[in-house]
Amino acid sequence: MPFSLVRYPFFLLISGLWLVSGCSPADKKPQHSRAPASAPALQAVLPYFNQEWAMRNYWEDGLAEVATYAAERVVYKKKRTFDYTQITVKEEFNQQFNVKTDDYKRADLFPVMKINQFCQLQTDQYPYHFLTSLFFRRDQPVALYKMTTSSQEWCGNTFKTIVDDGVNFEETYDSYWDGQGVGSRDLRRDVFLEDALSYSLRALRFEQLPSFNLVVLDLQQTNKATPPVYYEAHLTTSAAVAADVPTPAWRVAILLGPGKENVYWFAKEYPNVLLRQTTWDGRSLRLKSTRRFAYWPK
Repeated sequence: MPFSLVRYPFFLLISGLWLVSGCSPADKKPQHSRAPASAPALQAVLPYFNQEWAMRNYWEDGLAEVATYAAERVVYKKKRTFDYTQITVKEEFNQQFNVKTDDYKRADLFPVMKINQFCQLQTDQYPYHFLTSLFFRRDQPVALYKMTTSSQEWCGNTFKTIVDDGVNFEETYDSYWDGQGVGSRDLRRDVFLEDALSYSLRALRFEQLPSFNLVVLDLQQTNKATPPVYYEAHLTTSAAVAADVPTPAWRVAILLGPGKENVYWFAKEYPNVLLRQTTWDGRSLRLKSTRRFAYWPK
């Protein structure tokens, strides 16, 4: 039987795959013709974030930021070590299919930031593969637009998606686990995805040392499609001490509940790359390298 990961607190959710008709934009109004407003609970914390964070020319060169981390995660009651890659890049979506466009002359384009998180980890029995894709409108680093996440191992595949329908997050899933199978459900929209915090927190106005309450949806990069867990969390910011990281950094702590704290360290210099991460359930990331290049074949 596949592993039963401890439920993960703070990153969050999933998105992706939409069913669309063959209608052209002229035949049918796109489902996302304009950016939906953030949920009220998110609007309350927006002053703590720089909404222009991803609008800099830094992201206009067509290259992706590829950050590689030395990672740890507990699987089958053992700590596993592996490499974890996070890719951040600007893309152009089209509204008809809600994916990266191949036609840059279309009239329905809009820019997004894509964050891909990939890892392969080896257990005593067989390897696990995870890939999570998060999408944010370029001028909205806090409000998730779309997410997909998938896992593959010898016992089966699990795929989950989350999309913002303007009222809720709509989740669909396809899991190999008994009692889960194929289904869909509405999720709260006033949340931060735990899976997305390594991106969204980069846009914090760190110099103000923000401290505020937030709702966090538990980690979705798992091989199960269990009902979501929401954490009424609290975030605090401070300057990191030398013992934490070897470079000037901000330390962001998120208390999910008693004994459940996750901590992130971000470089003070833009683009505020994630340097280190620890979680209450034994996951960790430590930056090994970053580079910018076009990883896709020509």
